Amino acid sequence: MSDFDSVPVNDVPDGAVILDVREDYEWVAGHAEGALHIPLDQIPARLEELDPDADVYVICRTGGRSFRAAQWLTGQGYTAINVSGGMDQWLESGKPLVSDNGLKPMVL
Repeated sequence: MSDFDSVPVNDVPDGAVILDVREDYEWVAGHAEGALHIPLDQIPARLEELDPDADVYVICRTGGRSFRAAQWLTGQGYTAINVSGGMDQWLESGKPLVSDNGLKPMVL
Protein backbone atom coordinates (compact mmCIF):
# COMPACT_ATOMS: atom_id res chain seq x y z
CA MET A 1 0.00 0.00 0.00
CA SER A 2 1.25 3.49 -0.79
CA ASP A 3 0.61 6.93 0.64
CA PHE A 4 0.42 8.59 -2.77
CA ASP A 5 -1.92 8.38 -5.73
CA SER A 6 -1.44 6.61 -9.02
CA VAL A 7 -3.36 7.76 -12.09
CA PRO A 8 -3.58 6.55 -15.68
CA VAL A 9 -2.05 8.81 -18.33
CA ASN A 10 -5.46 10.07 -19.44
CA ASP A 11 -5.99 11.53 -15.96
CA VAL A 12 -2.87 13.72 -16.10
CA PRO A 13 -4.31 17.24 -16.40
CA ASP A 14 -3.22 19.65 -19.12
CA GLY A 15 -0.43 21.87 -17.84
CA ALA A 16 0.54 19.43 -15.08
CA VAL A 17 4.09 19.31 -13.78
CA ILE A 18 5.43 16.06 -15.26
CA LEU A 19 8.67 14.63 -13.89
CA ASP A 20 10.26 12.07 -16.21
CA VAL A 21 12.64 9.85 -14.24
CA ARG A 22 13.93 7.75 -17.15
CA GLU A 23 17.56 7.60 -18.27
CA ASP A 24 19.05 10.16 -20.65
CA TYR A 25 18.89 7.94 -23.74
CA GLU A 26 15.18 7.25 -23.10
CA TRP A 27 14.43 10.95 -22.66
CA VAL A 28 16.25 11.97 -25.85
CA ALA A 29 14.27 9.44 -27.92
CA GLY A 30 10.89 10.74 -26.80
CA HIS A 31 9.15 12.49 -23.91
CA ALA A 32 6.11 14.54 -23.02
CA GLU A 33 6.49 18.12 -24.16
CA GLY A 34 7.22 20.42 -21.23
CA ALA A 35 8.21 17.60 -18.88
CA LEU A 36 11.12 17.99 -16.48
CA HIS A 37 13.81 15.34 -16.81
CA ILE A 38 15.59 14.13 -13.70
CA PRO A 39 16.78 10.50 -13.85
CA LEU A 40 15.69 8.47 -10.82
CA ASP A 41 19.16 8.25 -9.28
CA GLN A 42 19.65 12.04 -9.52
CA ILE A 43 16.46 13.11 -7.75
CA PRO A 44 17.96 13.53 -4.25
CA ALA A 45 20.74 15.80 -5.57
CA ARG A 46 18.37 17.82 -7.77
CA LEU A 47 15.39 18.10 -5.44
CA GLU A 48 15.57 21.91 -5.49
CA GLU A 49 14.43 21.82 -9.14
CA LEU A 50 10.98 20.72 -8.00
CA ASP A 51 8.35 23.07 -6.61
CA PRO A 52 7.35 21.71 -3.19
CA ASP A 53 3.92 23.35 -3.57
CA ALA A 54 3.07 21.77 -6.95
CA ASP A 55 1.47 18.43 -7.69
CA VAL A 56 4.18 16.44 -9.47
CA TYR A 57 3.12 13.70 -11.91
CA VAL A 58 6.00 11.21 -12.05
CA ILE A 59 6.47 9.07 -15.15
CA CYS A 60 8.95 6.48 -16.44
CA ARG A 61 8.59 3.83 -19.11
CA THR A 62 6.13 1.44 -17.47
CA GLY A 63 5.57 2.70 -13.93
CA GLY A 64 8.15 0.97 -11.73
CA ARG A 65 10.75 3.72 -11.42
CA SER A 66 8.08 6.41 -11.18
CA PHE A 67 6.41 4.45 -8.36
CA ARG A 68 9.69 4.46 -6.39
CA ALA A 69 10.27 8.14 -7.15
CA ALA A 70 6.74 9.13 -6.10
CA GLN A 71 7.12 7.13 -2.91
CA TRP A 72 10.42 8.85 -2.06
CA LEU A 73 9.16 12.33 -3.00
CA THR A 74 6.07 11.88 -0.83
CA GLY A 75 8.36 10.97 2.05
CA GLN A 76 10.15 14.29 1.49
CA GLY A 77 6.88 16.22 1.76
CA TYR A 78 6.07 16.59 -1.95
CA THR A 79 2.71 15.82 -3.53
CA ALA A 80 3.79 13.18 -6.03
CA ILE A 81 1.40 11.23 -8.25
CA ASN A 82 2.60 8.11 -10.04
CA VAL A 83 1.56 7.89 -13.70
CA SER A 84 0.66 4.22 -14.09
CA GLY A 85 1.54 2.62 -17.40
CA GLY A 86 4.23 5.23 -17.97
CA MET A 87 5.44 6.42 -21.35
CA ASP A 88 4.38 3.15 -22.97
CA GLN A 89 0.77 3.99 -22.08
CA TRP A 90 1.35 7.66 -22.96
CA LEU A 91 2.28 6.61 -26.50
CA GLU A 92 -0.58 4.09 -26.77
CA SER A 93 -3.03 6.79 -25.65
CA GLY A 94 -1.93 9.04 -28.51
CA LYS A 95 -0.59 11.76 -26.26
CA PRO A 96 1.99 14.01 -27.94
CA LEU A 97 5.69 13.21 -27.80
CA VAL A 98 8.76 15.25 -28.69
CA SER A 99 12.36 14.12 -29.12
CA ASP A 100 15.72 15.80 -28.62
CA ASN A 101 17.52 13.91 -31.38
CA GLY A 102 15.80 15.26 -34.50
CA LEU A 103 14.15 11.89 -35.17
CA LYS A 104 10.53 10.85 -34.90
CA PRO A 105 9.76 10.60 -31.15
CA MET A 106 9.57 7.09 -29.72
CA VAL A 107 9.50 5.39 -26.35
CA LEU A 108 12.53 3.28 -25.47
